[in-house]
Amino acid sequence: MFDLEIEVNGKQEQVSVEADTTLLYLLRDKLGLTGSKDGCRSGDCGACVVLLDGKTVNACMVLAPQANGASVMTVEGLAKDGELHPLQRCFSESWAFQCGFCTGGMLMSCYALLKSNSNPTRDEIRAAIAGNFCRCTGYQALVTAVEQAAAELRANNV
Repeated sequence: MFDLEIEVNGKQEQVSVEADTTLLYLLRDKLGLTGSKDGCRSGDCGACVVLLDGKTVNACMVLAPQANGASVMTVEGLAKDGELHPLQRCFSESWAFQCGFCTGGMLMSCYALLKSNSNPTRDEIRAAIAGNFCRCTGYQALVTAVEQAAAELRANNV
């Protein structure tokens, strides 16, 4: 067993895991944060994208011990005080998802984009989600939702 300390969505956690446990399964099984999905276990689908020390990673490809001492943000960390983040709300209002399986990873990839680029072009949005696979949508509503969220965040200086 490996004991680690990790900050998840602003909260310090102490957990014990087997050395071969992935960050995805630490989040899902040990911490009950199921917004990151197990889609492929090979880093190809993006359903498990989280921010690790501010950078997007596929949680299925990171061993939990590698995250010892790190800060992780999951899709559950986007909402504050019960209020959806503008990106989450715009996804919902624009019907930027269908089944929802990929939504957590998509949101995190788009959130990371908006943290680094407050006014992305449609091509930059598409590039940001190139590692996220969706079987249901044509991605058009998703790009529109990100544009709307970006405009709202800029207007509110967030």
